[in-house]
Amino acid sequence: MDLISGLVLILHFIGLGSLLGGFITQMTELIVRITRAMIDGAWTMMVTGVVLIYFAMQEAADKNEVFPHAKFGIKFLIIAVILILVMQGRKKDSIEKGTFFAIGILTITNIAIAVLV
Repeated sequence: MDLISGLVLILHFIGLGSLLGGFITQMTELIVRITRAMIDGAWTMMVTGVVLIYFAMQEAADKNEVFPHAKFGIKFLIIAVILILVMQGRKKDSIEKGTFFAIGILTITNIAIAVLV
């Protein structure tokens, strides 16, 4: 199980890199759009995140520890909002800068919650 959860975590990081990379490469552009890498990264993060939550819940139950529901609930909500924003803008030639920066800020917020909380 540790090997599988480790591999899923690696995939989660790859999704994060894809989403954040698509954001960072366009930060200084005048016209921004949702790239295929951002779409794939958001979906990868969502799917692998759900699997990681399952593994974390199993591990907490096995060790008789308290599961941090709030942390994972907030992280799930954030990636759901990111995914909605990405999917809404996927077929547009350009999206508003506010929406684009919301995707980036929410992605960085999700990282901060994972590391600091």
